Amino acid sequence: MFLSRRAALLGLSALTLSACVGGGGTFKTDYQRLSPEVTRNWRLAEVRVDVPRSLKVSEAKSLLPNADIVWREDPMGDRHVQVGKIIEGAVLRGAQGLRGSRPVVISVTVTRFHALTFEAERANSDWGVHNVNFTAQVTDARTGEVLVPPTQIRAETPAWSGERMREARRKGITQKSMISNHVAATVAGWLALGPDNRGEFSRQGN
Repeated sequence: MFLSRRAALLGLSALTLSACVGGGGTFKTDYQRLSPEVTRNWRLAEVRVDVPRSLKVSEAKSLLPNADIVWREDPMGDRHVQVGKIIEGAVLRGAQGLRGSRPVVISVTVTRFHALTFEAERANSDWGVHNVNFTAQVTDARTGEVLVPPTQIRAETPAWSGERMREARRKGITQKSMISNHVAATVAGWLALGPDNRGEFSRQGN
């Protein structure tokens, strides 16, 4: 009797979590990979990042807040500024291999930055998505000529939760490090400076 009741409760918990995350979906890392014959002539002069104030921020203590920006690891503050610094650092890392003769500016506009809330991270299920999307444009730093018009880049990657994330944190792995590493790798792939990491996955999350 006890086992049956416990099994029923576990089943109910699983159903509740499934309902909260909306049944999951398909996510991807995607971009139009540039030609290495073009990018090898570029040298990174500057990275400019815009996080529009029109992007909605949520501080809701829930599994899946309905917002464009969900970020928790930095102290309470201006989430637009915090997200901008994370993206700027990641893009700089991803583009550091540009060492040609033509100086270029990479301008990035964030359209979505949805990491996990701590409530979602503590859930004892392996679920969740770090959903990071932005547009990127490349211009000549001297003339302003547009070399690559604004192009959409999706840098979505599975998040970790439950015991898996607790163990990761004990090793110094954080949501910030996971997101930063993935965005940097995605930018490097887009610029043909690193492996092409495009792909898609199905997962519960947002």
